[in-house]
Amino acid sequence: MMIEDWPLRLLASCLLGLVHVRLFVIYHDFQHGSLLKNSKIVNLLMFFFGCMTLSPPSVWKRSHNYHHSNNSKMYGANIGSFPIMTTTDYAQASLVKRFHYNLLRHPLTIGFGYLTTFFVGMCIHPLVLNPKRHWDAILSLLMHLGVLVLLASTDPWSIVFVVLTPMLIAAGLGSYLFYAQHNFPTAELKIGRDWTHVEAALKSSSFIQMSWLFHWFTANIGYHHVHHLNHKIPFYRLPQAMAAIEELGNPGVTSLLPWDIYQCMRLKLWDVEEQKLVSYRFARRQRRAAGHA
Repeated sequence: MMIEDWPLRLLASCLLGLVHVRLFVIYHDFQHGSLLKNSKIVNLLMFFFGCMTLSPPSVWKRSHNYHHSNNSKMYGANIGSFPIMTTTDYAQASLVKRFHYNLLRHPLTIGFGYLTTFFVGMCIHPLVLNPKRHWDAILSLLMHLGVLVLLASTDPWSIVFVVLTPMLIAAGLGSYLFYAQHNFPTAELKIGRDWTHVEAALKSSSFIQMSWLFHWFTANIGYHHVHHLNHKIPFYRLPQAMAAIEELGNPGVTSLLPWDIYQCMRLKLWDVEEQKLVSYRFARRQRRAAGHA
């Protein structure tokens, strides 16, 4: 039976992955307190959702709140975000440190966010660091693995269509969106007192252009500069806020088109002199030019 209906199951699985992205952004908004914050039932449902999707609430709140308070800071923005080194720091780093840095920002690391960002980053790593504080990470792993075991005992192929494929799509897309929201060609980074919350939102958080359908699937998280300016604005009001406030109308822009994805993914280091994110190749050329000067 599986052979006969696998195309339909695969299509449904991909659709489930995209719906998962929308539900996750709603979960994200709830954790910010912008949705139904006084509902005990919703709080229970969101706790269950977070644990089932390898996003235990204690870990998510700690890391994501830190991210909002430190986004675009040259030093100190690594928690809840992708690390960024300067060209100078990278040139002086050990091979081991470079390898670790390259691994964290590698396209495969982002694409396989189900394992890297969520299974390891959101559950295993916090659990090792502080099991008492992040007890819900244990619950998250047990619930997730429990579902896999249950499916394996009934219809093993359901593991592929109900969990693995949707999670790979949702986590991969989600990880890339999170990356591109703060790693795009015109993004700015600041050091120390030069950093302000408003500039971090308007100049270091992108607007990701996409079709109306993908804006729906991603619950308007592409309006990320608006979200970072005021995270209490619920997802369904973000387009209205951008349209109504003139200062929000000129953000750094990227998209989900292949060329724009490539342009974002190649950005690896912050060049202090050029005041922009650059590729490894650009950084090497700059070092060679400085050596011959």
